[in-house]
Amino acid sequence: MNFLSEQAIFEFIDSALAEDVGTGDHSTLASVPPDAINKAQLLVKDEGVLAGIALAEMIFSRVDPDLKMEVLIPDGIRVKPKDVAFKVHGRARSILTGERLVLNCMQRMSGIATLTTTFNELIRDTGCKLLDTRKTTPNFRLPEKWAVSIGGGVNHRFGLYDMIILKDNHIDFAGGIKQAIESTRNYLEKHSLSLKIEVETRSLKEVEEVLNTGGIDRIMLDNMSPELMKEAVELIARKYETEASGGINESTIRSYALTGVDYISCGALTHSFKSLDLSLKAF
Repeated sequence: MNFLSEQAIFEFIDSALAEDVGTGDHSTLASVPPDAINKAQLLVKDEGVLAGIALAEMIFSRVDPDLKMEVLIPDGIRVKPKDVAFKVHGRARSILTGERLVLNCMQRMSGIATLTTTFNELIRDTGCKLLDTRKTTPNFRLPEKWAVSIGGGVNHRFGLYDMIILKDNHIDFAGGIKQAIESTRNYLEKHSLSLKIEVETRSLKEVEEVLNTGGIDRIMLDNMSPELMKEAVELIARKYETEASGGINESTIRSYALTGVDYISCGALTHSFKSLDLSLKAF
């Protein structure tokens, strides 16, 4: 299933609303007349890259199809304090019920998009692509990975089911690189599955083992210095795609991109971001 399909997004929204609203938004039901019609606007209080506008439209529509949202700043645009990103008009009760879910999503998504853009700008001229990881918040992976793509990053596998990555523990538990790869290929053939195989390596010796075994699609170069990684990339000689991984941050990402790797995966995009300060206010 495409993780950004309409069905997947609505399932996420419905689950989030059920968690928040429960038996009813009693604060709103108790204080706001049912026929009250009002307007609110999203105020930006930080500098960064806006993300989650499209999701906000879907949330408000799911809460109340009669709510009308006027988008003033689309996803992926840099914003600053006092900018107004959108206006929403309709039943006051509906606006209030959807408010917190919209803000929770957009603040986090904008923080991720901002950090992704920052990292991406550091390697834009290298030809290397920036990937996210599965280091995401449980039940919030969909908007987090969506935000990475808004920030110019590339989504890695969404879950355990859509790509095989044989990491150090898989390899150690399987008895070695050769055993792990051969067992995986047999498994895929037996179950008629067509999944790409990536193998994590921690040394030049392990890179050589993967090259000697073959039958994979990408080699992950994990926790190597830029100097060692450059050697590994030269050894692989573009026979397979290459991916740098392991604690890469804003100060080191460019040195890794310059080694010639095809991809850099960075867990920090979805676990070390700072949420953007946003506020929904009546006007």
